[in-house]
Amino acid sequence: MEIIKAKKLSVGFNQETVLTGLNFSILKDRITVILGKSGSGKTTLLKTLIGLIPPMEGSFAFCGEEVEFDSEESLRSLYKKIGVLYQGGALLNSLNLYENIALPLRMNHPGLQKEIEQELVQRSLSRFGLVESESKHPAELSGGMRKRAALARALILNPEIIFCDEPSAGLDPITSSGLDELMLDLKLDFKMTLVVVTHELRSIAKIADDVIVLNNGGIHFRGAFQTLFAAEDPFLNTFFLKEGNDDD
Repeated sequence: MEIIKAKKLSVGFNQETVLTGLNFSILKDRITVILGKSGSGKTTLLKTLIGLIPPMEGSFAFCGEEVEFDSEESLRSLYKKIGVLYQGGALLNSLNLYENIALPLRMNHPGLQKEIEQELVQRSLSRFGLVESESKHPAELSGGMRKRAALARALILNPEIIFCDEPSAGLDPITSSGLDELMLDLKLDFKMTLVVVTHELRSIAKIADDVIVLNNGGIHFRGAFQTLFAAEDPFLNTFFLKEGNDDD
């Protein structure tokens, strides 16, 4: 089942088109990884899909409903259905861990009873092994704990899809592997759909069901991860060889 469907989608910023005429689908209950060289438009595409940058042309639908960027109601509906793990976590340093995770609840449900808020936040803290750190501020947490906290915040509204922008950035290999396991658990145990922008080959091989490879202003390859290397494509072979060497 398609959870996102893009038709002739062109995206960019400052009047400069970065990607043109994209046609693709994101399938429900799977992990889709968006790949590409630096500057290929991965983050620009992600920002459009989460409602931050309007398309320059074309459109995309979320759960069958087209997202209308000139409609506050349409955007509010989108924001309530998605969660975002930003690069670096984007936790607010002035708030402790509990307050950071509770923030989406307070913004979207200002009349929510305190007891319900506490139950939801405690459940999220427990899921990610952060109960004992709820009173700490982001500066007091390790890099891995900040990523887990950011993921807990992204999930607090029980979204239908999670977007992750370079989730392993700045993490050591062991912590990065643990984050990959968390994403797999979300897919398998909680039937979550995830869209992940990353260049980490180890993570891609571990978590990806489907891949979208961007190049030269468009989609160079899209399909199941298992078919990626069977394509015998010179660009893909060179790209992954280079990324693998850079990863070392």
